[in-house]
Amino acid sequence: MVEAIFFDLYETLITEWQNNQRKATYSSVELGIDAKFFKKAWSDRREKRMDGTFPDHQSCLKDILQSLNKPINENVIEEIHQRRLKAKLVPFKEIDSEILQMLQILKDSNIKIGLISNCTAEEVAGWETSSLAYFFDNVVFSYKVKQAKPNAEIYLTACQRLKVSPEHSLFIGDGGSNELYGAAKVGLKAYQATWFQPDFISERVTGFPKLDNPMQIIELIEE
Repeated sequence: MVEAIFFDLYETLITEWQNNQRKATYSSVELGIDAKFFKKAWSDRREKRMDGTFPDHQSCLKDILQSLNKPINENVIEEIHQRRLKAKLVPFKEIDSEILQMLQILKDSNIKIGLISNCTAEEVAGWETSSLAYFFDNVVFSYKVKQAKPNAEIYLTACQRLKVSPEHSLFIGDGGSNELYGAAKVGLKAYQATWFQPDFISERVTGFPKLDNPMQIIELIEE
C-alpha cells in the first residue's frame, strides 16, 4: 500500500524550459567576470548553495568576487539578485493542468503528498503563492534542512515529517542530482518523470521505471 508520494520540484512539477529555451533569463554581466568562468564558479559552488552553506544568492556572488579579488558593489549584487528572483518566479506562474489534476486525485485518495527539493531560497520564492502549495502536506527544501539529495538524511527527514515509512512510499523526480539513486537507497520506490525532458536527457538515467505523463502516477497507486 502506498502511504505517501514524494516529488522533486524543478523539471518534475514545474519547468524552466519551453521550446528548448529557458522561459526566463537574467544577466550578471555587471560583475565584470567572464561568462564561462562565472558559469564554472557558480557550478563549483552548487553543493554549498543547495545545502544552505551560502545563506542566500547574494552571499554566493560575493564569495565568487572575493575569490577573484574583485570589488564588491552591494547595489550591483542586489540588482542581479532581483533579476534572478524574477526569473525564478516564472516557472510557478503556469503549472501544467495534468499535474494539478494528478495531485488532486492523490489528495482525494488520502495519499500523503510531500516535496523534496534541492533549492536555494530565491528558487522557491514562488512556491507559497503557486497553485501547487495547496496539495502538499509537507515540503522539504534542501537549503532549510542543510541536506541535499542524494544524501539519505533529506529523504528520511521527509518521511519522518509525514510519519510514513520509505518502503511504503514513492519518489518521483526527473533524476537530476542522482536523486533517484538516493531515494532507492533508503527504501523509496523511485520513478523517473520524463514529461518535461527530451529523450536524450531522460535516457541518461538508467535502472528506474520511466513515466511519460503525470497521470501514470495514478495508475501506480491503483495497481
